[in-house]
Amino acid sequence: MADDFSFQITEKVGEISVNKTGWTLELNKVSWGGRPAKFDLRSWSPDHQKMGKGVTLTDEEIKKLGEIISALPL
Repeated sequence: MADDFSFQITEKVGEISVNKTGWTLELNKVSWGGRPAKFDLRSWSPDHQKMGKGVTLTDEEIKKLGEIISALPL
């Protein structure tokens, strides 16, 4: 099963932060296993060969998240 694991970053949306080891927290559009790309928020190694745990969101989910963030009293 692990041999079937594949991903492709189809669009780099934005970098949120960088930690002291060079890993970056990024919002990207990622295609997992050849499926249509979705929004993906996770940490990546500098060469983008390793990744941390993250969350993948559909277009509708990212729109709703944007509404929620916009409503925060920041």
